[in-house]
Amino acid sequence: MDKQTDTLMKDSQKKAVTMTGAQAVMESLVNEGVEILFGYPGGAIMPVYDALYSYSEKLNHILVRHEQGAVHAAQGYARATGKVGICLVTSGPAATNAVTGIADAMIDSTPVVVISGQVGSALLGTDAFQETDVVGITQPVTKWNYQITRADEIPWAMARAFYIARSGRPGPVLLDITKDAQFGSLEYIYKPAISVRSYTPYPIIDPGQVEEAARLINFAKKPLALIGQGVVIAGAEAELKKFLEKTGIPAAQTLLGLSALPSDHKLNVGGLGMHGNYGPNLKTNECDLIIGIGMRFDDRVTADTRRYATNAKIIHMDIDPAEINKIIHADAPILGNVKESLPMLTSRVSKNDHKKWVEEFHACYRIEYERLIERELYPDKPVITMAEVVRRVSDAFNDDAIMVTDVGQHQMVAWRYFKFRQSRSVITSGGLGTMGFGLPAAIGAKLGRPDRPVCLFVGDGGLQMTIQELGTIYQSKVPVKIVLLNNNFLGMVRQWQELFFDLRYASTELVNPDFQTISKGYFIPSAKVTKREELDKAIKKMVSTDGPFLLEVVVEKEGNVFPMVPAGASVEDILLE
Repeated sequence: MDKQTDTLMKDSQKKAVTMTGAQAVMESLVNEGVEILFGYPGGAIMPVYDALYSYSEKLNHILVRHEQGAVHAAQGYARATGKVGICLVTSGPAATNAVTGIADAMIDSTPVVVISGQVGSALLGTDAFQETDVVGITQPVTKWNYQITRADEIPWAMARAFYIARSGRPGPVLLDITKDAQFGSLEYIYKPAISVRSYTPYPIIDPGQVEEAARLINFAKKPLALIGQGVVIAGAEAELKKFLEKTGIPAAQTLLGLSALPSDHKLNVGGLGMHGNYGPNLKTNECDLIIGIGMRFDDRVTADTRRYATNAKIIHMDIDPAEINKIIHADAPILGNVKESLPMLTSRVSKNDHKKWVEEFHACYRIEYERLIERELYPDKPVITMAEVVRRVSDAFNDDAIMVTDVGQHQMVAWRYFKFRQSRSVITSGGLGTMGFGLPAAIGAKLGRPDRPVCLFVGDGGLQMTIQELGTIYQSKVPVKIVLLNNNFLGMVRQWQELFFDLRYASTELVNPDFQTISKGYFIPSAKVTKREELDKAIKKMVSTDGPFLLEVVVEKEGNVFPMVPAGASVEDILLE
């Protein structure tokens, strides 16, 4: 008897228990193995919160300070653990506050279940107090959403929500529960979902596609593997290493795929895209074969698609059929879970090495180091650079922390200079680029992985978008380390204004508050560094402090992030300065 059949038989033997819809929500969360959820109470979700009161020993509810923070925290939890992140919000403005996080989770393939309260079903469509059509609003940015109007729908909808959120290409699901459904009663039996009609999360891999891909790999002279987050989601890191080490193919990572391969792996040649490393961008148009593994060829990687990989055949390995041929035509698409397709491919390819080709990437790195990296890490100017802060913090954590970032210049610098030993070590907003993501995401990551240090890099602009979540850190005693890289600018926008808008700094310079006073107000220890000689001591204090810590470092005010592929250019037009 297989495990699924055994589970179904045991479920069918369970006796129904009479309970309210709100209690059914709690029971369903427990049945799905949920331990932590993030949320903010209100009128339309109050029956669920009342039920939650009796589940405090089974469910740890984290009270955030804003609903956007609840979703980002759930994202951070999900990305750090591989589990489904959960958040509770009420109706109206609470539900619309959650939309940004839901959209972020959708584009970055993060499994989140958002449970929103709704006005009573008799009031639907009447513009009742705090009523919004959250199902209509979130339909474009969810894998599935559903409005529950009867209590007896709750077990079915909850089971379906978890299954859809976590299976295949993960993503967010929203359940909108009317107040009368929460108050209503039902005979509760929970049956976890094992399938959904017309939904095929795990496509059957075509061996013929794998054979064609293997043929292209065996004949290639200058191949390059592009590693995306799909490898991390699938847990296929070991399979990736076996494939690369058998073929000797150099590998570059997307922003979200960065920690799929250890930083010091001999075939790791750096990051891809607009602010990626020199070699992977410059060499793309020299490649005769590109192998995209769990990545989607987004515009930040390809730049001008008309001038991308002009001499290369394309192998695209992805679980989502919508991504195949969407942006770049695939000569050999392999549709399926890369944890399964990579071993199939590895068994069919010849043992090889591409030492001379890999050395060309190393030569590019030496150029990048001499012309850029060395002066960023060891500047001959009094102002502190973001790069030196990031590298020193990485060293202080022995390159083994979970790195969380907000969005902006500091994000790109952290991506370039933080180092990794293990997977699930990068949590950042990729596709949507959501400022304000970092602080709540770091909270979720640390609560999900209390065994690992979690370090947030954030700019002065992004921090102020969700700064209220410092209150969540204090109340819930979350030991997150926060490195605030303060340049008194919206740095990435300012960089574009400098390079492409004739230094017209329109609305990008910030007059900031005293972050040390704010940190003190939230009872979080902090330090401020303005001189290089103070930096190492402050970092050591941050790392050794038992609990949260905010380290503010005043960095170069008008520093730029290079390399950079200008918008609309080819990847080979990458600029080192």
